[in-house]
Amino acid sequence: MMILGLTGSIGMGKSTVAAMFRAAGVPVFDADAEVHRLQGPGGRLLAAIEALHPGTTGPGGVDRVALGRAVFGDAAALGRLERLIHPQVAAGQRAFLRRHRARRLVVLDIPLLFEKGGWRRVDRIAVVSAPAWMQRRRVLARPGMTQARLARILALQTPDAEKRRRADFVIPTGRGMATTRARVRHLVACLSRTPGRYEGDA
Repeated sequence: MMILGLTGSIGMGKSTVAAMFRAAGVPVFDADAEVHRLQGPGGRLLAAIEALHPGTTGPGGVDRVALGRAVFGDAAALGRLERLIHPQVAAGQRAFLRRHRARRLVVLDIPLLFEKGGWRRVDRIAVVSAPAWMQRRRVLARPGMTQARLARILALQTPDAEKRRRADFVIPTGRGMATTRARVRHLVACLSRTPGRYEGDA
């Protein structure tokens, strides 16, 4: 099995690229979706999160805005929350890999692949990237997003240039959907067919 780690900074189009891998028939583990499931209605982590931060959960699951206010800018609180969540996400990831162990290629969609050490557990890394001006335009179009909030988020993420430098493959999302889709299909064809080192350019 070839495990491809898929990552990219905020606003780079990683979710769109992950959907393209799925459309090409590749199983994709979405770390963010797993977190949402754990924190959603009836989620396994609700009681523990409520114990850490009272008033941040309810019948609909975690109130992400309230939880964000509780931990943002507080490294100790964020660390406690991550120590609660990450083992559960890792367990979901292991179950995913067991389910798909007969497949030649699977994708682990992990936003903080470099920041949290996930790069050590994949065979190859694909980074989704777009020009900085396009990234900024996409993110600032989101409801509730501000320049200051974007700056804080980017400060917590490995810079895009560093991600591209460490990547085995770069998937561009700033040149149109057709170009991005062609790159994904090319990677799927090559990585599904040939074990070992992919000989294409990064």
